[in-house]
Amino acid sequence: MEEKQPSFIHKISRIISDFFNPLISLVIFFIYMSFKNYAVKDSLLYFVPILLMIILPIIIWLVWNVKTGRYTNMDVSDRRQRKSLYFFIAGCVISYLLFNYFENGYVDFVMLFIFILLLTMQISNYFIKSSMHTAFNIFVAALFFAIDKYMGLLWLGIAVLVGITRIILKRHTPKEVFMGAGIAFVVSFLYLYCNIQFQH
Repeated sequence: MEEKQPSFIHKISRIISDFFNPLISLVIFFIYMSFKNYAVKDSLLYFVPILLMIILPIIIWLVWNVKTGRYTNMDVSDRRQRKSLYFFIAGCVISYLLFNYFENGYVDFVMLFIFILLLTMQISNYFIKSSMHTAFNIFVAALFFAIDKYMGLLWLGIAVLVGITRIILKRHTPKEVFMGAGIAFVVSFLYLYCNIQFQH
């Protein structure tokens, strides 16, 4: 019997879902923000520690766990497998927050809220496997919105698209996508509110 080929919509959904995964979306934001807000040298000083302390370790962790069979895939779709991923990412973010505070004397506001989002997603994971792709893309939309409202609205459209692809690919149920979106909207609202208060 001939194996059924994925449909065009399925292929497009996979491309969108794979490209706009939480790590890539956050990397795009950090590159955009650092080059918009800082000179080249300062933007590198801001971005390189994030790259070395958070992004690269998470990529290495994912690849190693998939290769050794501890994780089924790079998406870490299994709810039980996600627990160790959340703890590892949280450890990376905390180490960066401490490094940045002692090195530069301030709390990185963006990273603090990424940690809050992670913590909320981790708690949610004990009850329902909320969509990390959807949650992080909605939060990235809020991050963009704080510095460029048009980019924020564009990314919100991307987040909706990503949520739909997660359902098409059967990586999440509609309930799990809405749960991820709900968590992200609450954390995003708090971030934008605190951001406005902090600027005044």
